[in-house]
Amino acid sequence: MSIKWGVLGTASIAKGCTIPGMLKADNCELYAIAGRDIKKAESFKNEFGFKKAYEGYDALLADPDIRAVYIPLPNNLHYEWVIKALNAKKHVLCEKPLALNEQEAKKMYDTAEQNGVILMEAFAYLHSPYIKSLADDVKSGVIGDIDYIETAFVTQGYEEDIRIHKETGGGAVYDLGCYCTTMILSLTEGEPVFCKASAEFNKFGVDVFSAGLLLFENGTRASFNVGMIFGKQGNGRMDRLYVHGTKGIIRSTVEYNQEGELSYTIETDSGIITRTVQARQNYALEVENLGRCIEGTETPHVTKEFSLRNARVIDKILDEMGYN
Repeated sequence: MSIKWGVLGTASIAKGCTIPGMLKADNCELYAIAGRDIKKAESFKNEFGFKKAYEGYDALLADPDIRAVYIPLPNNLHYEWVIKALNAKKHVLCEKPLALNEQEAKKMYDTAEQNGVILMEAFAYLHSPYIKSLADDVKSGVIGDIDYIETAFVTQGYEEDIRIHKETGGGAVYDLGCYCTTMILSLTEGEPVFCKASAEFNKFGVDVFSAGLLLFENGTRASFNVGMIFGKQGNGRMDRLYVHGTKGIIRSTVEYNQEGELSYTIETDSGIITRTVQARQNYALEVENLGRCIEGTETPHVTKEFSLRNARVIDKILDEMGYN
């Protein structure tokens, strides 16, 4: 059964990633699109085949036929519009980071529970079978106990972007670091007992290059590096994940949120194994997951507990590096 979806906003992440994924999802109907500018909403309607276009987000939320809403708005608007959508009895998929802090995230989940609807944070990459395979290998003990996790997501092209302004909840940790923290958390248990982080800030007061170290209760250490202004020319990008264990290392240089044939290596005393996984478009996978949750046949892959745990870690990082 197809779920009628509304998209609350005409952001680039919606146009380039999530809406194309929704078109590939086997249980999704692109029903309505809303924008502050009706001409832009109509343009999305014509390009992607939505049934309706609305001027203003409230008008979309008032449509009784819409069961689920995807929210790709700037970070500072997530709290307001997630709460409004939940109170309108809509199931919600909201772009990462779900909230600007753990307190906001808790209130969002409380509102979802009060209204009997589902809220899920949109970490599309976590739905990938590539990530599942990698995590399964780590948890199988093939490289022993985890000593150290190193991950990086460094890119460029943000010099004039909305995501480098403080009033919109911008910055490298919010926009890119959340990939690194969720990757680390998906491979570890418990809470960090130690956090050290530092950053280079731009003229708007947001971090554009950030680095940090986390120590977990079980002794696992993890470090991350994230940046939004990598290099001065071209389209430079660096994604890296190394998981160092007592018996070996898992290495991945696959960029976050990729599809197709993806590989990582497992290096132990027995030799090097290359693991190859066929992955569908991640945004389609997350939309399908929420659709099946609405129908009652699955539970959210990105859970409330996981999102709150991640929010706590990001709060610690931002406080430590002086963002707030």
